[in-house]
Amino acid sequence: MADVVSPSKRSEMMSGIRGKNTKPELLIRCGLFSRGFRFRLHASKLPGKPDIVLPKYRAIIMVNGCFWHGHGCPLFKWPSSRLDFWREKIEDNRKHDAESLGALKMQGWKTLVVWECATKGRGKWPVEKLLEAIEKWVVEGNESLEIGGQYVG
Repeated sequence: MADVVSPSKRSEMMSGIRGKNTKPELLIRCGLFSRGFRFRLHASKLPGKPDIVLPKYRAIIMVNGCFWHGHGCPLFKWPSSRLDFWREKIEDNRKHDAESLGALKMQGWKTLVVWECATKGRGKWPVEKLLEAIEKWVVEGNESLEIGGQYVG
């Protein structure tokens, strides 16, 4: 199926997609900050440049976009054009994620992955419930965790 927009328009649209300071990331950062947590952002000295680093708790929070990291949720759909390119790109992202999380765990960090679908779409969590779950994990959790959509309260 041919693209419905011109190549120049598609390029413009793709260049507007950010890797840092995304809406889900800002939502979580603002919520954590308002709850008294202090953190570092995009720590370049740690594997994978984690989005949020809470040194006091030896905790890392990664906020992943469902499309870019190939999450198996309703927000992820394989593109219909250039399928080989996208499969390679998304599989590389998944591989990099696994390596980064493994390296962080080996260094003694506990890790939390919050998926974009936890903050938007039909299965999103209520913001306060999501922030409560993250806060509880930061303070009490010892294990790695993933939070995706489909909130069950």
